[in-house]
Amino acid sequence: GMFVLGLPYAILHGGYLGLFLIIFAAVVCCYTGKILIACLYEEDEDGQLVRVRDSYVDIANACCAPRFPTLGGHIVNVAQIIELVMTCILYVVVSGNLMYNSFPNMPISQKSWAIIATAALLPCAFLKSLKAVSKFSLLCTMAHFVINVLVIAYCLSRARDWAWDKVKFYIDVKKFPISIGIIVFSYTSQIFLPSLEGNMQKPSEFHCMMKWTHIAACILKGLFALVAYLTWADETKEVITDNLPPTIRAVVNLFLVAKALLSYPLPFFAAVEVLEKSFFQDGGRAFFPDCYGGDGRLKSWGLTLRCILVVFTLLMAIYVPHFALLMGLTGSLTGAGLCFLLPSIFHLKLLWRKLQWHQVFFDVSIFVIGGICSISGFIHSIEGLIEAFKYNIEE
Repeated sequence: GMFVLGLPYAILHGGYLGLFLIIFAAVVCCYTGKILIACLYEEDEDGQLVRVRDSYVDIANACCAPRFPTLGGHIVNVAQIIELVMTCILYVVVSGNLMYNSFPNMPISQKSWAIIATAALLPCAFLKSLKAVSKFSLLCTMAHFVINVLVIAYCLSRARDWAWDKVKFYIDVKKFPISIGIIVFSYTSQIFLPSLEGNMQKPSEFHCMMKWTHIAACILKGLFALVAYLTWADETKEVITDNLPPTIRAVVNLFLVAKALLSYPLPFFAAVEVLEKSFFQDGGRAFFPDCYGGDGRLKSWGLTLRCILVVFTLLMAIYVPHFALLMGLTGSLTGAGLCFLLPSIFHLKLLWRKLQWHQVFFDVSIFVIGGICSISGFIHSIEGLIEAFKYNIEE
């Protein structure tokens, strides 16, 4: 996805350890994805596995029942909303960053480019189904393929000058925790997995799908990060396309902006769905009246709230225009929680009596390591943002 562009920056501050973490994160995310889906099932009287839960929220609620039957769902919903909205903000941030660096001679600031990008995103407020979103996602995939080919082709053309001696085991203690968040964020998919598994024609092939997709993602992300870092070494920037020569950079960045704008509808639509179900459609227990009329049409005030959400992502992108720091903060805060911490806790709580000792060991280890990485990455990302504001660093 788009956030692969930040992985070379992670190698800059982590060297070989950064590459190892790209592999390690893939292995752990694959495992936690599988155990999360295992929590959807229980054995019936005949010993057959039956799907008794439908979502991440259902799993969380089952873990907190009977004393706090809805607490877990509220925690997961808050984490999901933060994750999805931060993803939308990052798309706006990267759009403004890319356009500003593509046309530096134009009298338009990065914030102004972000406003222009957001104006193009306002129609997302009218989205009512995943059908339209899926079309945007298809175009997004095509744009990303072109981007990868152009960036890798340029890097290979400079293979003779690759700085192998710059890749070391030394890590930047202050900035590497931020890189951990970036790496984790590039793998976050757990919130979509229950729905994905439930809609598969052959759910029994879910584990195989998880294995091969994570192997492919790990190889492609690792190679992309390494090749890009070898090309620019210590000059590697937060968004790797900013290192390209001006002419190529403008072409690639235009494709990237198109990809960012086409990627925005999916997390935006998912965030809107979570908000609507939590606050407007919660089986009569919602805080506010339904934002849809009896004919299924979106009410005017419901549309207004969606527009406000789009504007909110713009305001955040304007006042916090730091791509890598925001990505590291999100990955450390909600990414680690949704991908590492919560699946491990849920697996131990719901399937404790059926787990073997090595599964318990894996779950506990993942929780401890994930907790350490999450706290460390969060603290250093906040420190980085404070420093950026203190010294008025724009990007």
